[in-house]
Amino acid sequence: MVTIVARFRFASGADGLLQRIGAISELTGVRYWSVTHKRWRTLIVDAYALSASQATQRRKDFAPSEMKEGAVLYFEQTDNLSGKGVYRMHIAQASADRLVVEVENVTTLRYLLMPVLHSGDTQLIYFLDRESENVWRYYGMVRTGKGANRLIAGNEFSAVNRAVAIYRHLVGLPTDQEPPAAP
Repeated sequence: MVTIVARFRFASGADGLLQRIGAISELTGVRYWSVTHKRWRTLIVDAYALSASQATQRRKDFAPSEMKEGAVLYFEQTDNLSGKGVYRMHIAQASADRLVVEVENVTTLRYLLMPVLHSGDTQLIYFLDRESENVWRYYGMVRTGKGANRLIAGNEFSAVNRAVAIYRHLVGLPTDQEPPAAP
């Protein structure tokens, strides 16, 4: 499990954050520091929103108006290690002062045809709370299930760098900003 806690300035409010979260296609190109390779690498090779849980139903990114409390949305992303997979995003809370978003993989993710993460093995939850007019608190947790292949679950520093890359993307920071979170 990886936990990230941060404060950040964001002037566009909850709707602006929902816009960032719903812009699935903008995840393409997110970079992270690879502890194994000792260099910046592309984490998310491709990403797009889906109309349903089937990967054949591509659509435009999600609009904030679709991301109401209780909404369940699907997207597909290809990452550099676990390949292509479908994910479910649940908007657990959505108000002007608080957003809670849960994400988990729906499909089995594979590396070189070998299953590395089964359905539900990757779970993320983000809590975004307004602290003042333009300041938000971020609390995010990423969990990899017990059934995860050691290729995925064995490198904690890599998991930290991947989680930080997603946080940086969400708040509008360069994802490959120096220094890396974990060397």
